[in-house]
Amino acid sequence: MTDDPVQSLKPGSLLAAMRRRNPLVQNITNFVAMNIAANVMLAAGASPAMVHSPEEAGEFAAIASALTINIGTISPDFFEGMKTAAKAAGEAGKPWVLDPVAHFATSYRRSAVAELLALKPTVIRGNASEIIALAGEHASGQGVDAGDSVASAEAAAKALALRHGCVVAVTGERDFVTDGQRSVQVLGGSKLMPKVTALGCSLTCIVGAFVATAPDSPFEATVAALALFAAAGELAGREAQAPGSFAVRFLDLLAEVTPDAVDAVARVVPV
Repeated sequence: MTDDPVQSLKPGSLLAAMRRRNPLVQNITNFVAMNIAANVMLAAGASPAMVHSPEEAGEFAAIASALTINIGTISPDFFEGMKTAAKAAGEAGKPWVLDPVAHFATSYRRSAVAELLALKPTVIRGNASEIIALAGEHASGQGVDAGDSVASAEAAAKALALRHGCVVAVTGERDFVTDGQRSVQVLGGSKLMPKVTALGCSLTCIVGAFVATAPDSPFEATVAALALFAAAGELAGREAQAPGSFAVRFLDLLAEVTPDAVDAVARVVPV
């Protein structure tokens, strides 16, 4: 590691390491995202497992290299699996990532996220409205859609990271990552990305793959995951004209993009 915050991130080298390791990542994600997220992970170079049942989620979390939890289509059975897996991951010293989808929408979601936060996620990834609300501030989100800009969520993200001792990633028109002390923007992507369902949920799973690869450096790992998405999204957006063709090209580019291209295309800017 160097003293320079940009040089020390090395998204391309972390991508190469992730592909070499092919980490097994347990993803308790929503019904809409399961197939898409699994394909995204396979294309990028990780090994996905969509194990969510409470009868086996904890046992599997101890086997996997990392865990991701997404509350998009939460139900009592899914929630028990989430808690069991998060507890087991913590006991086994495995990193885990929380995606608090629309946690502010209902009392059930708010209660569920509070319990999950108490289990100490390594990384929290959400849109601006989700992060603002999770920090206890007023947000303008509606359902799963963000009504706030990433810039307006930066202070909330820093406060949340310090409060819970984790990395917080705010994704949107540009991405913001912080551990409360260090912060960067990740620039790239395409305007077509929000038109393809479950890409944000899939990004949470990719963050899991990178923190599995560098569990002692969750900030750098999270930045690298976002840089991969930013680079593949920007390159796909140069070729695709509409959401359908973009989705196919994006998946291809997750597999085709080189570590050097990730470093060249995605812009990581300290702030």
